[in-house]
Amino acid sequence: MKRSQFKNQLKDMNLQELALKLAEAKEELFNLRFKRATGNLENPSRMRMVKKEIARIMTVMAEK
Repeated sequence: MKRSQFKNQLKDMNLQELALKLAEAKEELFNLRFKRATGNLENPSRMRMVKKEIARIMTVMAEK
């Protein structure tokens, strides 16, 4: 999904939906970190994408 499409989707969500999306992203990041520590991480760049996703969600939440 393109960055602008993702940002538009986030702006259309309410705070509860954003909080749920944030929790899901943080859980995914935790799982990715765990996989990296055990040596089972297949796509290391996914960690960077999830971190940026979390930052975008938090930014939209702050704007509201």
